[in-house]
Order: sequence, then structure tokens, then C-alpha cells
Amino acid sequence: MKVIDHISQANGKTLFSFEILPPKKGEDINTLFEAINPLMEFDPAFIDVTYHREEYIQRTLKSGEIISHKTRKRPGTVGICAAVMNKFGIDAVPHLICGGFTKDDTENALIDLGFLGIDNVLALQGDALKTESQFVPYPGGNSYASDLIIQINNMNEGKYLDEDLGNTAKTNFCIGVAGYPEKHFESIDVDDDLKWLKNKVDLGAEYIVTQMFFDNKKYFDFVDRCRQNGITIPIIPGLKPLATERQLDVLSSVFHIEMPQELITEVRKVSGDKEAIKQVGVEWAIQQSKELKDGGAPCLHYYTMSKSGLTKRIVKEVF
Repeated sequence: MKVIDHISQANGKTLFSFEILPPKKGEDINTLFEAINPLMEFDPAFIDVTYHREEYIQRTLKSGEIISHKTRKRPGTVGICAAVMNKFGIDAVPHLICGGFTKDDTENALIDLGFLGIDNVLALQGDALKTESQFVPYPGGNSYASDLIIQINNMNEGKYLDEDLGNTAKTNFCIGVAGYPEKHFESIDVDDDLKWLKNKVDLGAEYIVTQMFFDNKKYFDFVDRCRQNGITIPIIPGLKPLATERQLDVLSSVFHIEMPQELITEVRKVSGDKEAIKQVGVEWAIQQSKELKDGGAPCLHYYTMSKSGLTKRIVKEVF
């Protein structure tokens, strides 16, 4: 079932969903299943599966020569989605990214997803390589999430890259995109950011999942701005429980988000006590979740990093 159908059929009830990472290359998928299992009792509407681009690792040969080796540390997003749907009978939403993939790669992935009966995708530009200061388009690939949306929509209309193909099957993907309550770090300001988000919606995006945030006012203000700019599709808040003191700085720096002073103060009060810090993070996320639920959020989407412990403690109090 499509994400937008889950939302429309919920009749105003706030749904629950979460995101997982594919196992690292060489790991057993059962480890992932063990992380998903504890959350199934809360009846998630869907599970997102992240996509990861290539990385380059330097190796020194016996000769002393240093070579760069390309690898994909977390392969298997399409297979993971199929396995999750088969194992748990739940809709899986694969992330599709621009970085590291040609348009042919993307088309083939979409064909596989269609064959597997997967009808949701989250279209993202993806991250820059660690060696790049900003995102650089992959040769022969899509440059922006908007380009990816165009390609997906073309296939929904039966238009493939090879224009000579005849009697092509139409795919039927529901397209989600990312939104940034505190604006994307590359945007000049919030108005510029909304312009690009509106463009993605106009091209065919059917729902939005936000970047994580720790101040609900950021989300509610973001929704208001979207509505004032003609963006009417569902906006799903993305949440992550704070797990360590270090994340106060890391999450803020990596994801370009602002940590509320009250949360910082509460964490500093128990500095050095790992379990106490986790409890602060859980209680903060519970409060966030309840307020968002009361505020009419269509779904609460949790970034679990394939670790279900803290998320289970939260959703147990909310759903």
C-alpha cells in the first residue's frame, strides 16, 4: 500500500513508522530482523530502508604505493525491502539517491522494485563523498532530487530511458521527499528552501518526511510556511532520540540543526552518566511525540539507526 493511502485511511489517527539501515557488507540480515521485531507490536505503517553510495578506502600496497579502493559498505537496499515485506508483511520504503548511481542504475532499481511489488520510494539527492566539500553529480546520474522525481514519474507514465522501447509497462510509485524545518544547509534562506521544496511537490512528490529536529516549534512553523506556499501534501515529522552527550554537538554539526537550550541543560546535569543521558533523550522524545500527535501530525517517523531499544521506550508511551 502507498504511504499516502496509509495516511488517508487512518482518518486523522497519527501513524507510526521508522527507518532502518541495511546491514554492513558481510553481516547477517537476522541482526536487522532482531532490531525490527521489538517495534512490530506497535503496528508500524511502513519501514524506510536507507540507500548508501560508494566510499573510497585507501590501501597501501607492499610496494608502498597507495591506491584508492571503492566499496559500498551497506549494499542491498532493494533486497532488504523485499525481505522485510516478506518477513513482516509490512510496506517497505526504499530510499533512492542521486550520488553514486547512473540514470540506468536508477531505472534498473526501479524496475526491480516494481517487480517486487514495492510501490513507495523516497527520492533524495544523497550525501557528498567524504572527500568532497559539496555534492558532485555522479557521471551519467541525476543531479538533484527533482531530477530523480522526474525520472520516477516518467516511468510511472511508461517512459523509459530507451525511447525505442515499445509497449512499456507503467510503474506505480508513490514518491516521498525530504523537508527541512530548519532549512537545507545549502539554501540561502527559508524562502529559497521552500521554493525548491515546492518544485519537488509540483513535479510529483506526494508526501514529505522532515529532517530530525528537537524543537517542535520548528516543525509547526515549517508546516505553516508550507501551507502558505501552496504545499498541501502530508508532512511527516522525523524524530531521533538523543542517545549520547556527544550527539549534542555531532547531530547539530552534521545535520545543521539547533539543539534547544533546555535539552542541553538537562543533558549537562547528568554529564558522564550514559544511562541517565539516554533517559533524558527518551523523555524529551516522548514529550515531542505527544505534542506532535496532539498537533495533528499524520505520522511520527523515527530514525532508529537499526537500534530499537530507545525507540521502543518512546513509542510504548505514545502509541
